[in-house]
Amino acid sequence: MSLDIVVPVILTVISAATPLLLAGIGELVAERAGVLNLGIEGMMLVGAVAAFAVAHVTGNYMLAILVAAMAGALLALIFGVLTLTLVSNQVATGLALTLFGIGLSALAGAGFVGSPIAPLPKLEIPGLSELPFIGPILFHQDVLVYLSVALTLGVIWFLKRTRAGMILRACGDSDVSAHSIGYDVIRIRYLAVLFGGVTSGLAGAYLSLAYTPMWVENMTAGRGWIALGLVVFSSWRPLRLLGGAYLFGGVTILQLYVQGMGGIGVPAQVLSMLPYIATIVVLTIISAGPWRGRLDAPACLGKPFRPAT
Repeated sequence: MSLDIVVPVILTVISAATPLLLAGIGELVAERAGVLNLGIEGMMLVGAVAAFAVAHVTGNYMLAILVAAMAGALLALIFGVLTLTLVSNQVATGLALTLFGIGLSALAGAGFVGSPIAPLPKLEIPGLSELPFIGPILFHQDVLVYLSVALTLGVIWFLKRTRAGMILRACGDSDVSAHSIGYDVIRIRYLAVLFGGVTSGLAGAYLSLAYTPMWVENMTAGRGWIALGLVVFSSWRPLRLLGGAYLFGGVTILQLYVQGMGGIGVPAQVLSMLPYIATIVVLTIISAGPWRGRLDAPACLGKPFRPAT
């Protein structure tokens, strides 16, 4: 395979992996704090429509990204109030948040359907962007691609090297113990949930500004659920999440290239199912095979916490 083909393939894999990585890293932080938020899909959609609407009206992409992050955080705040303050069921509330996000994004984006915009500009690094092969791959990406990797590296450092990261992990592993020594478990979980909302909003912004620069209802196409699966696939470890996002991004692009080749006798609908089939197969193998004991799920994940008075 020539470099003329390899470079575009790698670039499309990066494009497919970036929204998964952005959404997954936020959910990983929330789950390490003990909160299971199944509303990623809804937060991504709201972030996508918010970013597209702002970019379409103002032409300011940085403002669009900021508004998308705020929109995701707002939905995450609603989830936090319901589950952390009112102690509602996290699974049911997360599912309701997804349905709410789907409906809200469809309503808000009704006037923008079929209105394309220019894609999010790529960053030019003089002297590096023009390098053969590695130039377009490493030094000619948009700001959200670099931000996704930077956030992942930042979360690795935060969870492993900082006192605040240790406290957050303690809240996910033993909320009662963390509370008993004076840590505000609810406040810490709020911050983790809000971080997950921000990154989900950014993931949605990437879809509507860079991946397919237009607004289409349900344009996430299940990526929020894949991001949830990636958190389990990574055993709640950020570096594994990074590798998993690019692996599943590669699977997503693979089915597109196979469809484009034609003549293989497999219906296009079956090929479109490949990323989701891969997610199910990997999660089944992990949970049922010899790797089961390595999952290391936070002990308090999804469990309600009521501070003792």
